[in-house]
Amino acid sequence: MDVNSVAKLAGSVAETGIKQEVGLAVLKRAQDIQASTATQLLNAIQTPPAPQNLPPNLGRNINTTA
Repeated sequence: MDVNSVAKLAGSVAETGIKQEVGLAVLKRAQDIQASTATQLLNAIQTPPAPQNLPPNLGRNINTTA
């Protein structure tokens, strides 16, 4: 193995490591964006309004005869 081959191999290994680091950084950023978006969507969901002073027996029974 000559010196040029070793240098190319070392450069290739270093370049691969950098590509992996960049890929992981992009993945982490995408996950952060998704988490932020999910949080915003969950916060946007409105809770249903409370019933307005209805009698407690209302809505407990269903009239099945017509």
